[in-house]
Amino acid sequence: MEKLICYCFKYSAADIEADLVQNRRSTIMEKIISEKKTGACECAIKNPKGR
Repeated sequence: MEKLICYCFKYSAADIEADLVQNRRSTIMEKIISEKKTGACECAIKNPKGR
């Protein structure tokens, strides 16, 4: 299993790279920022490193 970059939304490095190739920008990052604004980010809980 590939290492996750975003534990909240389960994105891996490969997901982010594919997103950049397909969209020529990071729509994943846009989604993460939007979700964080609504309080849906749980990095401190879901990320084993607590961030």
